Amino acid sequence: MKGIFRLDYNMAKITNDWLPYLEKEYGKPYYKQLYIKVREEYRNHEIFPPADDIFNALHLTPREKVKVVILGQDPYHTPGAAHGLAFSVPKTQPVPPSLKNIYAELHEDIGFEIPDHGNLVSWAEQGVLLLNTVLTVRAHVAGSHRNFGWEEFTDAIISSLDEEDRPMVFMLWGAPAGKKEVLITNPRHLILKAPHPSPLSAYRGFFGCRHFSKANEFLEKNGVSPVDWTITP
Repeated sequence: MKGIFRLDYNMAKITNDWLPYLEKEYGKPYYKQLYIKVREEYRNHEIFPPADDIFNALHLTPREKVKVVILGQDPYHTPGAAHGLAFSVPKTQPVPPSLKNIYAELHEDIGFEIPDHGNLVSWAEQGVLLLNTVLTVRAHVAGSHRNFGWEEFTDAIISSLDEEDRPMVFMLWGAPAGKKEVLITNPRHLILKAPHPSPLSAYRGFFGCRHFSKANEFLEKNGVSPVDWTITP
């Protein structure tokens, strides 16, 4: 099985420096059940992201480069939007409401110039792990793959980062992401919590959280290069 959902789907394996920290999960009972459930979902329903994009957050942000983790809930459930990075969409897709609110907060926080697209790959390549707590979803059914086992797998990702004795920032947005706080015990890390940036909750504390400037201040204070949050049009 080796961490890849096999049917008629060409999904890339995890082969970079994440593999030694995650391959032990593949033999655990929860992962075997997760494999079966997700395989059946792809067989019988329209599932996002495409199977070969499920682990894009790990592929684009090697473990050794992680300096900020932005943790969301589950992928976008509309066609063409999800591509394996939390909150990000391909350049061909409209900017989703949650990402519009993230851009609005960035504008107020650091004077961010709002771009005309929602592709956040440039953040991932700088060491921003754009991770959802659940990595797949059925089309048009938000939260449909919760409790499949993804939560335990992403627990393993967070726990492995917590073991690193180098400063990182964890931005936990929304209730599912906030539950991961108990996994982050290393005092060298900074935890920033806020409501989810969706239109339903952004006004309850996401707006005004200033997570982006706080993250960069923390990184610079600890001798780590800050994130350039600029998105090229």
